[in-house]
Amino acid sequence: MTSPTASTPPTPKGTGTLVDNGAARHSRMLGVGAYRPARVVMNSEIVDKIDSSDEWIRERSGIISRHFAADDESVIDMAEHASRQALEHAGISPDQIGFVLVATVTHPYQTPAAAPELAARLGSTAPAIDISAACAGYCYGVAMASDMVKGGSADYVLVVGVEKLSDFTDPYDRGSAFIFGDGAGACVIGPSATPGIGPTVWGSDGVQRDAISQKQAWTEVRESWKDAQADKAVWPNIGMAGQTVFRWAVWGMAPVAQQAIDRAGIKADDLDAFIPHQANIRIIDAMVKQLKLPADIPVARDIVTTANTSAASIPLATTRMLAEGEAPSGGLALQIGFGAGLVYAAQVVVLP
Repeated sequence: MTSPTASTPPTPKGTGTLVDNGAARHSRMLGVGAYRPARVVMNSEIVDKIDSSDEWIRERSGIISRHFAADDESVIDMAEHASRQALEHAGISPDQIGFVLVATVTHPYQTPAAAPELAARLGSTAPAIDISAACAGYCYGVAMASDMVKGGSADYVLVVGVEKLSDFTDPYDRGSAFIFGDGAGACVIGPSATPGIGPTVWGSDGVQRDAISQKQAWTEVRESWKDAQADKAVWPNIGMAGQTVFRWAVWGMAPVAQQAIDRAGIKADDLDAFIPHQANIRIIDAMVKQLKLPADIPVARDIVTTANTSAASIPLATTRMLAEGEAPSGGLALQIGFGAGLVYAAQVVVLP
């Protein structure tokens, strides 16, 4: 993958400069990559099992379609595709990778993690770990990678957000069956002469852990499986209290996004793109309104054809916006992830 371009590529506003925090060296995003599985699943394939309609799903979430991975396609397979694109875009070879961070909650093995196998696929023996921060996982990874680069513990860090949510979605759950999709996105973070990643505003609210959670612990599944092997209900699907999450995201995340703008030392007017987690089109629109973003700032709405891909949603949307010329290379983008935990993270980045 070469650097994403358009026939008439947009140019950055250039009115804002990220604050210099006095780090020994700075960090920035050098390349991005994305992978969407081949199978496109329209709402019409979802509605019968949840007694719903295409119109209801579109009105409630903005989603028209999503991608589902093949049965034999793993999170590591998808992560590899996105990672190779990001490395090529960044001009970095696998042997230059100093650390691999994979954000995912759908790798089906408690251990080993997905990251070491991904590193091996790429031909790297770099240290590698998984991050379990759901929809905020990618932004967590960006923050950790930035600190590694600035601190000198790694020169180049590969950050991947990847999910195969189709494996952990209850197709009969009216509240969540239509929301999720599969995919992978990645970025490479490396050293920079100037600030390229602003301070991260992040945190958690574990009191609301039940708002988005796996329905059963693996230890509970072990016992119930003995008694009900044919009962589909024993599979630990992901459930969500939709209204609770909606209220938390709408009213709680806009202030976090504003803090990220403030700590970056810029104004909302300086942004060239807003790339929030693709949870729900109504949440995105409400955040734009609360942040009072100028109308000229492009806003990622990748959810329409990709649905909610959790940790993969922000890098997927970023790659598409750059490739389609919606956001400019070198421009400032505000990204924010939020989800199960409940956890969140936001930062302003210079787009590669």
